[in-house]
Amino acid sequence: MSALDSVDSLLFFLSGAFCSPVAVFVQIQGCMICLTLAIGWAFAAYVRNREIKQMKESMRTGNSFAFLFHDVNALEHSNQVNLPRVSVVMPLKGFGEHNLHNWRSQITSLYGGPLEFLFVVESTEDPAYRAISLLISDFKDDIDAKIIMAGLSTTCSQKIHNQLVGVENMHKESKYVLFLDDDVRLHPGSIGALTAEMEKNPEIFIQTGYPLDLPSGSLGSYCIYEYHMPCSMGFATGGKTFFLWGGCMMMHADDFRQDRYGVVSGLQDGGYSDDMTLAAIAGAHKRLITSPPVAVFPHPLASDLSFSRYWNYLRKQTFVLESYTTRVNWLMNKALFSTHCYLSWGFVAPYFMAMIHVAAALQIYIKGYSYDETTCTSRGLLLVSCLTVCTFAELLSMWNLTRVEVHLCNMLSPEAPQLSLRTYNWVMVFIALLVDNFLYPISAMRSHFSQSINWSGIRYHLKNGKISKIERKKEKGPIFTDLGGKHLYGKKGAPPKASFLSSLARSLDQWRQPKKYDV
Repeated sequence: MSALDSVDSLLFFLSGAFCSPVAVFVQIQGCMICLTLAIGWAFAAYVRNREIKQMKESMRTGNSFAFLFHDVNALEHSNQVNLPRVSVVMPLKGFGEHNLHNWRSQITSLYGGPLEFLFVVESTEDPAYRAISLLISDFKDDIDAKIIMAGLSTTCSQKIHNQLVGVENMHKESKYVLFLDDDVRLHPGSIGALTAEMEKNPEIFIQTGYPLDLPSGSLGSYCIYEYHMPCSMGFATGGKTFFLWGGCMMMHADDFRQDRYGVVSGLQDGGYSDDMTLAAIAGAHKRLITSPPVAVFPHPLASDLSFSRYWNYLRKQTFVLESYTTRVNWLMNKALFSTHCYLSWGFVAPYFMAMIHVAAALQIYIKGYSYDETTCTSRGLLLVSCLTVCTFAELLSMWNLTRVEVHLCNMLSPEAPQLSLRTYNWVMVFIALLVDNFLYPISAMRSHFSQSINWSGIRYHLKNGKISKIERKKEKGPIFTDLGGKHLYGKKGAPPKASFLSSLARSLDQWRQPKKYDV
């Protein structure tokens, strides 16, 4: 038997095997996963689109500031003067191409109440220190902002340490604290919208939002976009949610002053992930987490985001499920771990089977075999057709949600360069769907057995779900972070001239004339 005949026999054997009841179940399950995602994204698009319609209706009635408030009366001085004080805490690490634009969007908020910005860095050696110092000096007469040196963390992650140091230094009259990551690009009315919801419902424990990824063109950036999209369903409820994103969290300042529900001690005592820890606390104490429909933020990914940096990011995301605070939290994380792994490979497997069915059918056609001489080929092609239709529905729903969120972001930031769907490559999106779902279980398994992770040059070790050891080696680790392409190291007091100046020049150019996302 020739090698080609052997290949043909293998194809026909696999095609027949993939028509067994178990294999058919796997393929039908893949179709159901696609349809479930399509329905979830359709609902999320409905919630976001409802907000767009409300804004348009408000503008039709003469409110040209609908991107700030639906009710124009909210802009009256009598209402603005009574707005509560908000402290914005931003833990910083490194400086990259989009940071300057992001920081500008944060400090130029149109919130009418008292507002302070606390930028927290580990030390003056961080490249972010020099960059944010220059930015604050440009706005020194217009904003209340300061830089705080947090020092090194010893019992929790560096990000959590920076957040808690920021909380310790917030104004004594602040009613709310807003934690923001440095890759969050706010809308002018974001802080006002979050505060209004907190004022409307004092039972809210945490308000959160979610990023709209803007892929840079590389496969790694599309894998990041695809990874975040399923989670977007949980943040597009227009109200109560069980999900929490650490990039944007507004909370009551007194919860930290009084260590209510153990928010400070829970984070400080071995906390690795701020959002997972706070979500566990909220669940344990039956506290309310909400996500308003306007809380969706443009998130441009680094133009040089490589596949290896995507893999490092995925490793950090799966490692989060290894941290926990209580037994119940551990059980929930393990259930999420198992479900996500099962569904990820359950999503990929039908496409592998479909490829075999199609290859077998092509061999039959090319060599002139009779379909009666082969096993289950017609049934296999029927399953392939069903999977194709379901995949198309899934991609169409993903495209529609992205379209709606792009439109909403453009309306919420009318002064900014308009975003466009034309930068998205949907063939790359489909490839990223397969790649990311194939790699997720591998990353999750590695995280489970390693119990340690390198995060921005610092290696954290977990024991019983909490950080037990922090390693900072004398030799420097990775010089870039995963998503933003940020420089992590620099000379004391300022980053290296070439590195900083080139990054600052790119950031200024993108802030003034960002071409990649221009219409």
